[in-house]
Amino acid sequence: MNQLTHFNQSGDAHMVNVGDKNLSHRMAIAQGTITMQSDTLQLIQSGSHKKGDVLGIARIAGIMASKKTSELIPLCHPISLTHVEIHFEIETDKNTIHCASTTECIGQTGVEMEALNSVQVALLTIYDMCKAVDRGMIIQDVQLLEKSGGKSGHWKR
Repeated sequence: MNQLTHFNQSGDAHMVNVGDKNLSHRMAIAQGTITMQSDTLQLIQSGSHKKGDVLGIARIAGIMASKKTSELIPLCHPISLTHVEIHFEIETDKNTIHCASTTECIGQTGVEMEALNSVQVALLTIYDMCKAVDRGMIIQDVQLLEKSGGKSGHWKR
């Protein structure tokens, strides 16, 4: 994989033709974290935030984002997702929430961008809902952990 596929031989950006690729089950897992003040994390954990269930709303935002990825990333193919799961893990001693997204489809192109996009938007939603009490939150380490399916097969960080 030493060639950028979103450029043609003339160097122009283009959408990769996946029409000749075989259908296969494709899966991707991405993760990221948001770090905040301990009071902010306690507010989220207690469910007493005046805007409501922060993690529940962030989960829905992440799922919605995965379905909108091709509208945001210019050369992404629109795909028919078969499964999206967003999971949050709270690490209280570090005032951190970890977000993981698993996306799946049966298709001709992968779902890595959908997994990454859903993590970003879920974490941004947490930031948006809590920024009135903590503008110093840090979103970091958004990365692909694993992908499977297609010609390139299985990859794991």
